[in-house]
Amino acid sequence: MVDKDKSLAEIAREEVFEECGYDVSVEKLEHVFEYRSGVGTSSSAHNVYYCEVCDEEKVADGGGIDTEVIQIWLGPLPADSPYVKPFRMYYVQNGVEKNWDLLKVHDSVAIILFNTTRQKLVLVRQFRPAVYHGVIASKEGSFDNVDLEAFPPSIGVTLELCAGIVDKSKSWKEIAREEVLEECGYEVSVDRIEEVMNYRSGVGSSGAKQAMYYCEVTDADKVNSGGGVEDELIEVVELSLDEAKKMVQQGAVNNSPPSCLMGLLWFFANKAPANA
Repeated sequence: MVDKDKSLAEIAREEVFEECGYDVSVEKLEHVFEYRSGVGTSSSAHNVYYCEVCDEEKVADGGGIDTEVIQIWLGPLPADSPYVKPFRMYYVQNGVEKNWDLLKVHDSVAIILFNTTRQKLVLVRQFRPAVYHGVIASKEGSFDNVDLEAFPPSIGVTLELCAGIVDKSKSWKEIAREEVLEECGYEVSVDRIEEVMNYRSGVGSSGAKQAMYYCEVTDADKVNSGGGVEDELIEVVELSLDEAKKMVQQGAVNNSPPSCLMGLLWFFANKAPANA
């Protein structure tokens, strides 16, 4: 529908990308005709466009990403939160007693996925409340009554590696394998997952461990559309090598976490095709 202050062709271009996953320019959209729909009730204008696309323009699975957030408010953290437990640590350093406020969170895995059939990196896009909050806070916005027009939910959408928390009694590689299937739709065996490195995230607050893995997949490994499980709203995104390079160039601005950017840098240093 037309609900943005943009040209009809630009709105059509965005819908092609969000719903079908093809990234095309406005110039490729050909206006076919305009007509009135719901003549007995609304008589709203409807414009039809035609566009030819190719496999090279396929950058995502499509299906859209649900950022239709209609209300936002903050509240106290429940004591029984299964994901975050705040506490204070006391210690003596150089004879001085000190303290530090910390968060107990789950360790996690992150997987660099490269589709060798398409020669594309597979990432995920999703709405992150923490990022949304951080963007508003950095702009000194108010959380008493969040202005969704001034701060649309899209500012909290991130592009990340496939990842997940370690909350099961399984090997970390097995958890990584499950995340690849659940989030991105690729069925691979554990022996195809290569360990890259282990490091600590949130060193000022949680110090949680994250293990990074690398896995090459093919179109033949694709068994479902991905998107996560239960109430997860995850969009699978395919990036060409040139698009991925732009994310780690000097001056780039991303909503992506450091693990994603580090993973891309590692890929280009160690696994990217010679002509990349």
